[in-house]
Amino acid sequence: MKLGISTYSLFGAIRSGEMSVLDVIDWIADQGGEHVEIVPIGYNLHESPDLIEKIRAKAADRGLDISNYAVGGNFAVGDDAAVEAEIKRLMGEVDIARALGVKRMRHDVASGSDVSTARFQRELPKLAEACRRVAEYAAGFGIVTSLENHGYFMQGSERVLALIDAVGSPNFKLTLDVGNFMCADENSVAAVKRAIGQASIVHLKDFYLRPSYRQPGEGWFPTTAGNYLRGAIFGHGDIDTPEVMRVVKASGFDGYLSLEFEGMEDCRVGARIGLANAKRLWAEA
Repeated sequence: MKLGISTYSLFGAIRSGEMSVLDVIDWIADQGGEHVEIVPIGYNLHESPDLIEKIRAKAADRGLDISNYAVGGNFAVGDDAAVEAEIKRLMGEVDIARALGVKRMRHDVASGSDVSTARFQRELPKLAEACRRVAEYAAGFGIVTSLENHGYFMQGSERVLALIDAVGSPNFKLTLDVGNFMCADENSVAAVKRAIGQASIVHLKDFYLRPSYRQPGEGWFPTTAGNYLRGAIFGHGDIDTPEVMRVVKASGFDGYLSLEFEGMEDCRVGARIGLANAKRLWAEA
């Protein structure tokens, strides 16, 4: 197992101009991280292709693996031509992943306000075919693709596992975010138990949870059932993080654990404390 941090966790400092992605890599190494996950939010690898080699060099210089490349995606975009364009775009992202030297790439699959079972059943064959094509392209470079339980529509464990089964490729797995199941009002421990066998990488995230009848105000967002979540420092929120870590460890998972912080605290404080908590919880699991 290797524990590290997603560059997404430091987005606040990147957005403000206080840090570049190269500064973030230095910072992760300084905190004792063992890998960096590249999430191009706040920087653009298509517009700055020279940055790819700088990231590779910086990570190598600081002794960090580049664990995963995580990008958006949406195959529920309308007609066949639009889906084909999205498949081609994501194949281009595979090329970026190859240039980064990573062996894992996560792409989103679908989102939208209609999270009904009817829509899921209707969209599933199209989504599976699109994911299969991207996965087959990535397999040629030794890159495993994955979806994340993310975006409301594809957030519950049963849906992500159904899609993986429909794709039917050993090259298509799950970026398992232990916190994101809560967005679909699913217990994180139960969902991790159900889905850990398909994980290519695990995101460590925590949330505060409030019921629908206690609207907390600014800084919170709704779940699919109308409850409220706010990002928390890993280990500070309402997820049973000790049990989640025990479940992951007991499963035999021996890949990358990637911290994602999206709370209201300063991003460096939140990521630093979260990483320390994750190290401690893993050792105690």
